[in-house]
Amino acid sequence: MQHKVELVAQAIHRAQHQELSWDSESSARRDRFREYARNAINLLGKDIGVLLLALEEVTAGKRARHLGAAPSPVSVADPQTT
Repeated sequence: MQHKVELVAQAIHRAQHQELSWDSESSARRDRFREYARNAINLLGKDIGVLLLALEEVTAGKRARHLGAAPSPVSVADPQTT
């Protein structure tokens, strides 16, 4: 479980703060991202793959905009509209 929390925390961090490396963050900020990850994992349960896919798409979209390219046409359905 700890490994999954770390992976999700880093994915959330990467999606929000591409310009900062995970290792350069303070221990307190990394702990905050780990708490976000634990909450997400608890809320999603076995559907954690959905979160990881969404985080990857957000990260890819930010990268594409940063590089001046169009965002990926693949998107995760908005759970509030389904």
